[in-house]
Amino acid sequence: MSALARLLDPSRTVSLRRRLVWQFLVLAALLVVGLFVTVGWIADRASRASQDAVLGAAVTAIAEGIRSVDEGLELDLPYATFSMLGAMGEERIFYVLTVGGRMLTGYEDLPQPARQPDGLQPVFWNADYRGADLRLAAVTRQMLVDNRSEEVVVSLGQTRLGQAAIARDTARSAAWAALAFLVLTLPVALLAAQAVLSPIRSLADVVGRRGPRDLRPVRHHTPKELAPLLRALNGLIARLRASLELAETFIFEAAHRIRTPLSLVRTEAELALSETTDPATRTRLRRMVRAIGESSRSANQILDHAMVLYRTDQFAAASLDLAALARAVIRAVRPLADMRDIRMVESGTDIPCPIEGDERMLEIALRNILDNAVKYAAPDGLIEIELTRSGDEVVLAVLDDGRGLTDDPVALAGRFRRGGNVGDTGGSGLGLTIVTEVASAHRGRFKLFNRPTGGTCALLHLPLA
Repeated sequence: MSALARLLDPSRTVSLRRRLVWQFLVLAALLVVGLFVTVGWIADRASRASQDAVLGAAVTAIAEGIRSVDEGLELDLPYATFSMLGAMGEERIFYVLTVGGRMLTGYEDLPQPARQPDGLQPVFWNADYRGADLRLAAVTRQMLVDNRSEEVVVSLGQTRLGQAAIARDTARSAAWAALAFLVLTLPVALLAAQAVLSPIRSLADVVGRRGPRDLRPVRHHTPKELAPLLRALNGLIARLRASLELAETFIFEAAHRIRTPLSLVRTEAELALSETTDPATRTRLRRMVRAIGESSRSANQILDHAMVLYRTDQFAAASLDLAALARAVIRAVRPLADMRDIRMVESGTDIPCPIEGDERMLEIALRNILDNAVKYAAPDGLIEIELTRSGDEVVLAVLDDGRGLTDDPVALAGRFRRGGNVGDTGGSGLGLTIVTEVASAHRGRFKLFNRPTGGTCALLHLPLA
């Protein structure tokens, strides 16, 4: 498959709504992950700060509970202090009391801080001890021991299980909240995509409701982001309007500039034919008159076809009476029939047949049907024209007693297609094409077939108003 075919393949068309929803969901997922990480980090910091506050208060309480006695120092470990430390969970507690760098009581190998504390302001640090991750705090107090001032250092350590549990529970709660948020993101994303695409659909509805002849600029309130699209659309409409006006002008100019010179040349040739008596000259002039007639007929047919195509694109239906239009066309064609001694009999044209259509296009179609009947009818023959109303449609039937059809009528409706039995009868092969296209533009149909008694029957079906 070529690149262009892949691009135009409807199955590969990207849905803007789906893309917007996916973008919302991906953004929400990133926000959820960021929220989870942030909440976990904040929970860890909060639980650590809480543990430090409890640990600092406990080690200060222990240091303040040391008293100087005659025998040295007396330490009374307060029960409330250890209860306070155990409130965070099943924790292990370690302590050591040193005087002048000598251990007095506690765990001798308990890790010491990198820098000595300054008074009762606790110093905190982390350390691994006996396979446990500890958070430790230490304070210093100057006391009189054996009549000497000694520096007493109290270090207190606590495992971090409770703090980790608090951080873990907080992160788990944040994860559930984030998951709920992510689930709610889908309907929110759908609503957001609906809101974003609503102005585009509104603009499409405004353009879609326009008729085929409405080439005014689109005046519709749109967001700033759609302003370039609206300007491009109005630019396209302006260029299309100019092209159609140019095409219409060309058709009328061509019709005028082609028909007038051909009519003048034919008139001059006919005058020369009537004034000369030389047989050879008269033969040449007759050929010239016939060739000019064929050229004029072909030019008229081509221009009529262009006119039908143009008016089909710019179709504007109006109320009219098909019976009155048929009578007018019959009057215009009757002199041609009289020249060949062909009788034209009409019936039903005195009954009004109101329809909605383009009068110029219907006139061209009726003239082509009757011209064909006159051209291919038998000399001194008969053409019957019947206009009848059947249900919700009107049917115009034109019957002749001519040579009939030897080709498929559907094939004859193609451009520049003529039957195999036309002989020396002039024509451009566009007449039936014009009639078929006019019928289609009016939501009607055209049929052509051989009559059982000889000749051709042409039926034009059009809907009644």
